[in-house]
Amino acid sequence: MKALVAEAHPALPNAADAGTGEAGATDAHAKSAYLEALQRIERLHRRFLDVVKAELELLGINDIGNVQAMLLYNIGRSEITVGELMSRGYYQGSNVSYNLKKLVEAGYLEQERSPYDRRSVRVRLSPKALDLVARVDGLFQRQVTQLADGPLDRHRLAELNRSLLVLERFWSDQLRFVPGAP
Repeated sequence: MKALVAEAHPALPNAADAGTGEAGATDAHAKSAYLEALQRIERLHRRFLDVVKAELELLGINDIGNVQAMLLYNIGRSEITVGELMSRGYYQGSNVSYNLKKLVEAGYLEQERSPYDRRSVRVRLSPKALDLVARVDGLFQRQVTQLADGPLDRHRLAELNRSLLVLERFWSDQLRFVPGAP
């Protein structure tokens, strides 16, 4: 574990040297575990996108990418605005307009200007996208079945989700309660 932390942050002092005595050792172990969790979260996200990409390739779908496929999956049967995409957490990237434009061009999204506010554009999935979403959902159902029969049953998955929610709330609080912020 120490090597993992040192490898990720070679310019930082060794986590084991962070403190002295029992409290320092506990802090060093906690920091090491925290940094390992951060690395795992990043790797898991990249690996998940690799799995989605592989499924798209198996299906012979090469006109959109994995991030775009997940954007479609998250929209589902909703009809939403670009702002809602962001506020609901359906899309975390910085280039949502580019991805939406590409999805419209490829025939996955239909868009319509609001009759009340011409600046507002609502998007919904096309039949082509609904078919793709059903196939991605099939991938997820297969994975749920495989996990339940093996390493991660529904109870362990629920426990994992609770832990991730605690971490998400912690980070949200860090942003909300920044010292010296207005």
